[in-house]
Amino acid sequence: MPTNRNQVAQLTPDEFEEHVLKIIKTSGIGLEEFRTTKREKIQGTEGEYEIDVVARFSALNTKFLVLIECKHHKSPIKRDVIQVLKDRMGSIGAQKGMVFASVNFQSGALAYAKKHGIALVRVTDSEPEYFNRASPVRPTEIPTRKGAWLLKSTGEAKTQYTALGLGDPTTILNAMGLATQTSNPIEIVIEE
Repeated sequence: MPTNRNQVAQLTPDEFEEHVLKIIKTSGIGLEEFRTTKREKIQGTEGEYEIDVVARFSALNTKFLVLIECKHHKSPIKRDVIQVLKDRMGSIGAQKGMVFASVNFQSGALAYAKKHGIALVRVTDSEPEYFNRASPVRPTEIPTRKGAWLLKSTGEAKTQYTALGLGDPTTILNAMGLATQTSNPIEIVIEE
């Protein structure tokens, strides 16, 4: 992870892809069958595509494919970059798409990505800045980690996650005075 101010801007495009690959690998800790590849060629219905970074994992007894494009540009990312990724997702059958950029995104790109559920991430010298995701938690606290999570439906089939704590869910809930009646933390339900 770059530590010096403006270090991301100094990376070559290949180094930027490697940096994004490291971010994705760190985010995938705890996922079943998690693996990543760089510049993988994938056959779609419209042809073969080379994808900058591909992540695969299993969750809920289902295999997931995430296509990730890395854009190390000098100008803000335009809508057409997001449209191309969406088209590739449809052709390949990917469940999620992400664009990591070293610059900001134009308003048209932000609106299009939000409408189509594509995550946008601006890579900075400190923490990545995430756009268009339902979770307000930091990337190191996504609900793929064992812990206690407060889930709230935000409409349009989206869920907002708030970390109550990472670690053993039963211990966390008991410490909050929310005693559990089950040995399986996945089945814990707290009613308001």
